[in-house]
Amino acid sequence: MSGKKSADPSPESIARSERQRLAAEEGARAIADVERHAVDIRKNMARLRELREAKEAAEQAADANPRASSPAPAPKKRTRKLPR
Repeated sequence: MSGKKSADPSPESIARSERQRLAAEEGARAIADVERHAVDIRKNMARLRELREAKEAAEQAADANPRASSPAPAPKKRTRKLPR
């Protein structure tokens, strides 16, 4: 082996650098995809949290004023007692 480096890169080094470049590009795309997915998940969680809080607020309002939210009980039908 000679101690000098040649000016022309070998085919192996060209292939290695190409694989490294492709891996770096693919990694960047994967990271961007994961970040987009995480943003979508946070948006959905915020939407669900708002729905849950609205539902809980409605339930609290219903519990605070039970007479207004529940209908009056229906009167019971009278049954005639049959003579024996």
